[in-house]
Amino acid sequence: MTQPLFVIPLWADLLAVGLGGVQGALFASGFVGRQRLDLLGVTLIGIVMGMGGGLIRDLLLNVAPTTLQSNWYLLTAVGASLVGMLLAGVFRRLNAVIVALDAVVIGLFGAFGTAKALVIGLPLVPAVFVGVCAAVGGGILRDVILGLPVAIMHVGSLYAVAAGVGCAVLAGAAALGAPIVAAAVACVIVTTVIRLLAVIFDISLPEQRALHRRKVAIETSAIPIIHPPAD
Repeated sequence: MTQPLFVIPLWADLLAVGLGGVQGALFASGFVGRQRLDLLGVTLIGIVMGMGGGLIRDLLLNVAPTTLQSNWYLLTAVGASLVGMLLAGVFRRLNAVIVALDAVVIGLFGAFGTAKALVIGLPLVPAVFVGVCAAVGGGILRDVILGLPVAIMHVGSLYAVAAGVGCAVLAGAAALGAPIVAAAVACVIVTTVIRLLAVIFDISLPEQRALHRRKVAIETSAIPIIHPPAD
């Protein structure tokens, strides 16, 4: 029996790719490393950010990469990269808008990844995993290419956590019988709100070393101290 295919609206997919391309170009244009990036380097980072999440999603699902089935994906990623590069100064003055767009991009890629995985037939937990990988995949590829520490592995503003909660909401809503489109919209909203609140209020997961120090302190305080008898 042929499994139903999940068709992501082209305009929505290109919107996510375009916003990701702008984000990547903005990051690369301000990159300060051992060597400065030229125009090609900035464009490549924009392409990776715009198309990386979709490529990782489809590779995990073992389906033909959607971003390679149409000319528009690469053209959109390149065009968005050029826009982000040329208007980098303007965009940086609109930092709040960029942060909001970044949150929306995470939500879009997470929603598309989870929804496609569910429709193909994956169980809830693997589907959420695919969605999170799609949401953060472009950022991981960007950091690896630039030789930077992977951002989601370090203390930050709930980047992957926001995507995980949003994808879980989508999977849960779909399991309860909600239409997949409505569940995807809820995923984007939840992810965006959590990400923005984390940035605004500087919320992040506890640092691992801090947890370890706290654990050691608790264990140490539980050790009885034996005082020598008084003379």
